[in-house]
Amino acid sequence: MSFDTQIDRRGTHCVKWDKMEALYGVSPKDGIAMWVADMEFQPPQCVQDAIKKMHEHGVYGYYGDETEYRAAIQWWMKTRHGWTLNPDHIFTTHGLVNGTAMCIDAFTSPGDGVVLFTPVYHAFARVISAAGREVVECELVNTNGRYEMDFDAYDSQMTGSETMLILCSPHNPGGRVWTKGELQAVAAFAKRHDLILVSDEIHHDLVFPGHTHIPMTNIAGLEDRLVMMTATTKTFNIAGSHSGNVIIADSDLRARFAARMAAMGLSPNSFGLFMATAAYSPEGAEWVDALVAYLDTNRKIFDAGINTIPGLASMQMESTYLAWVDFSGTGMTREEFTSRTQDAAKIAANHGPTFGKGGEGFLRFNIAAPRAVVEDAVARMQAAFSDLQ
Repeated sequence: MSFDTQIDRRGTHCVKWDKMEALYGVSPKDGIAMWVADMEFQPPQCVQDAIKKMHEHGVYGYYGDETEYRAAIQWWMKTRHGWTLNPDHIFTTHGLVNGTAMCIDAFTSPGDGVVLFTPVYHAFARVISAAGREVVECELVNTNGRYEMDFDAYDSQMTGSETMLILCSPHNPGGRVWTKGELQAVAAFAKRHDLILVSDEIHHDLVFPGHTHIPMTNIAGLEDRLVMMTATTKTFNIAGSHSGNVIIADSDLRARFAARMAAMGLSPNSFGLFMATAAYSPEGAEWVDALVAYLDTNRKIFDAGINTIPGLASMQMESTYLAWVDFSGTGMTREEFTSRTQDAAKIAANHGPTFGKGGEGFLRFNIAAPRAVVEDAVARMQAAFSDLQ
């Protein structure tokens, strides 16, 4: 399958296209959906074949014996990320938003503070608030279009009521791949304030040349407080399978998490497990390498085009397929630059404030689409802001 192939997803119960008009006022007839973080590409053939095999068998019963599934996760993490993990440490949740919610439920109490480095993936704050916990926003510093952490400021914010830190690594929406030094500083911060550290690494396979993702588990000193979260869903565009992994090395934390899983009656669906097992394979790895190369060119085209518009700045992506565009240089109100994007360019992009403090002047654009679509989006944005040229 070529990444250039355009697939019409309209009318297929696709949230990205079929909810776009209701939420953003952008018609799927002539608009471009660049908001939800799933891709416009079919997954690799090995995943398609796994579903075909299920269909041909024709019986969709309960999944049993996760040995092969867990071995595939082990192999992927070892070969792609240099991470040796114990298969007995793996829990499978209903996706990683569910995994995040389960961590909050298992390891915090109502009223506790949960720390986020904002702006950050909007679902974190949503589930924290829904669980009756307090969202503690530690704002990232935008240094010449690159996010950095300020732990002196964050230390001064802590009140003692905080019990958990959720890290997005690599970072969504800023695209940062955190360095070893930065991850060590995060670990030290978590230890200083006695925080359980949940590291959401769902974008870890989508890292561009010149950058290397370091799993938080490979940072020393976190053995008693670290929860790792990974998934096939972003990497292989199978988010509808709603499967993700919560991986916990510490036996006490693992027992607490297992107890909450049992109390909730949670177990994975067989489609997600068959798809993940097929994806975490040499064929899947080859596909991911081709995908990252394709996305790398997309991001260069998008960034170069957007950055020709006076007052707009697309933050340089080190990872993910999510472009974070700063409109603050235009001097426009949020309503004006959002209206130009939605009404004039007819592009649905995520609104920056949903990502928390620091997101007010931004929109997030999904560039995981055929190149012609990305080029069209750039041309539309240039036209919508042509009076600034």
